[in-house]
Amino acid sequence: MSNATTQTLPDQSKILLGAGLAWVAVIIYASSNSLVSLLADIGANNKVMGRNVITYCNLLFVGSLMSMVPMILMFWRDWTFENLRALTAKHWVILTLSAFLSSALTPGLFFYALEHTTVTNVVLMGRIEPPLFLLATYLLLREEFEPWSFVAGLVALCGAVVMIALKGSDSSFVLGKGEIGALLATLSYIASTLVARTGLRGIPLGIFSIYRTAVGTTFYFFLAIYLFGKQHFQDVFNPLVWQWVWIYALIVVIGGQFAWALGLKYARSGDVSLATSFSPLAAIVIAMVMLGEDPGPGLIPGGTIILLAIGIGQYGRIRRKRARDEADSLAHNAMKHEGEVNFKGT
Repeated sequence: MSNATTQTLPDQSKILLGAGLAWVAVIIYASSNSLVSLLADIGANNKVMGRNVITYCNLLFVGSLMSMVPMILMFWRDWTFENLRALTAKHWVILTLSAFLSSALTPGLFFYALEHTTVTNVVLMGRIEPPLFLLATYLLLREEFEPWSFVAGLVALCGAVVMIALKGSDSSFVLGKGEIGALLATLSYIASTLVARTGLRGIPLGIFSIYRTAVGTTFYFFLAIYLFGKQHFQDVFNPLVWQWVWIYALIVVIGGQFAWALGLKYARSGDVSLATSFSPLAAIVIAMVMLGEDPGPGLIPGGTIILLAIGIGQYGRIRRKRARDEADSLAHNAMKHEGEVNFKGT
């Protein structure tokens, strides 16, 4: 009895640890938009020679450079000559396209959106992603369609629409530059994920992660210079930038990635799914606390609908798991009886 207990407890403790870290990672990522906006406000209140040196572009560029440090420490073993020789020209093309979409275009559009609208509006516009992504993977990748998840995504989108519609006349929702940027960022994120899922199977995670970040950051640097001029990154090495960007890098990049990686390693898929479901509501609440944003009178009805969507998604997940368990049980029983009966008339 004591031996069984000793063997079970560590596994259970790891599951609990993984679930807790998954929640920590979700909260960190949900706070990232608010943290970026808060740092930009700090820069606006502490200008250097009349300029805000903590710009969104500087935050993205320096934050991406800093993220390379933990990636190299975690994944340097994947960069072997054998792994690199195994990659074809098609792999490198898809890696480069994925780098541009996921590490340059998508974060650039999200930061542009944050510069022109509220964090709440960015989060709400992002609710179009779950149903669109499920539909895209079904139509383009021929993956299994999950109707309950799709319905949950649509219901959550309805909750976002309600929250937007009830903002009131003084702060009514307007489809401006920020909202369009958030929408385009969501579409770019979907495209980058589809590219990764279709063409990057079999590529070591370390090569994918480091190459994507390094090349994507380079793309973003030259794209920003082309769009805004050579002087755009003139303050990137200002001490004030590095003083505050470390907060973003330590909390979001390093802390978020570390918690998320361990969460995925030890937590059950249901715990991870449940934690990520609360990401939009967490992001809105954090924006209220950190930035003083007011989502308006639609918070309660819209939030209730989003909670309903979470319940629908979890119900669908439980149904799928139960169906798989029943199928496995039937197959096991069939094989068991197969061994019990020797002669079957043939």
